[in-house]
Amino acid sequence: QEKLVESGGGLVQPGGSLRLSCAASGFTFSSSSMRWVRQAPGKGLEWIGSISRGGTTTTYADSLKGRFAISRDNAKNRLYLQMNSLTPEDTAVYYCVEEPSGTRGQGTPVTVSS
Repeated sequence: QEKLVESGGGLVQPGGSLRLSCAASGFTFSSSSMRWVRQAPGKGLEWIGSISRGGTTTTYADSLKGRFAISRDNAKNRLYLQMNSLTPEDTAVYYCVEEPSGTRGQGTPVTVSS
């Protein structure tokens, strides 16, 4: 059974940084491309970016390119999202998603506020 567990969210001041983590289990992590998505209060899901199975290729939403970076450690079955220069508009629940199946975790909330 596929399982994804996000962590690392919390309260951060504008301009700050956070690193989110996603622990994967129940499937062959290294065989799956992955993505991060987010959902801001009262809004729909927004794609942040994706990473290939080996981690060599990443793509990002144009609006987030340069501030967010996705990486993975296949030996640890972990996916990461480094977020920099955060603004209140980045406040959302962040989810990791296994791309072939669409399975996602429970999410980790991020609040950007002073």
